Amino acid sequence: MNTGTLLEGNENMETVLVTGSSRGIGLELTRQFLDLDYEVIATYRGKPSSSLSQLAGEHQYLRLINLEVTHQDSILGLAKHLKGIKLDIIVNNAGISDPSDGDLDSLTAVDWANTFAVNTIAPLMVSRALLDNLRLSSNPRIITISSQMGSLNHQGTGRYAYRSSKAAANKVMQVLAQDLDADKIIVCPIHPGWVQTDMGGTMADITVVQSATGIIDLIHHLTMEHSGRFFTWNGEEHQW
Repeated sequence: MNTGTLLEGNENMETVLVTGSSRGIGLELTRQFLDLDYEVIATYRGKPSSSLSQLAGEHQYLRLINLEVTHQDSILGLAKHLKGIKLDIIVNNAGISDPSDGDLDSLTAVDWANTFAVNTIAPLMVSRALLDNLRLSSNPRIITISSQMGSLNHQGTGRYAYRSSKAAANKVMQVLAQDLDADKIIVCPIHPGWVQTDMGGTMADITVVQSATGIIDLIHHLTMEHSGRFFTWNGEEHQW
């Protein structure tokens, strides 16, 4: 873990933590939050991408931390490193797709369990470890990047591991919202759209810039009334 001293920004500056920030939606969220004058803590796995490293060289209020979201020791190390630091927003963005086509013949139990570890279990473990940081905020929010493929109303074939992991993540966040209601912590899963990333492919509907812009705009407008509900990147409520 990169354990340098976190910079202290303006007391009115909000701080957001984004997991999986080396590329795709996580990288663009990091970039846009910085442009909006947030202090950003961006996590990466193994080694930061050149794009993320470049951002760190250009922005005073960007902090990079190595985090393996499926390793409890790594998560506890993150919490220890951030002890006493106010977090206003956590964006659980780190996620993986099916390691193969995810069809009926190719799916293995090991692959399925690994997909669940990253997409379903990790968002809860990271969020739980940082609750004390969120409680220091006057407007704390937990956002988990989900998918419409996890909706029971969405039809499709294959991608068993991905679909089921996102459906389970939605339920986890719905329950977490109820558990944290007394703390006034907003919890919402968000469908980011079909995005032109390595995961979404070049034929996807929207760009990563469009997705991140919509997600951030939605985050800005969330209130406790919205907690425990499933939204799309453009602010529409999604069926579970």
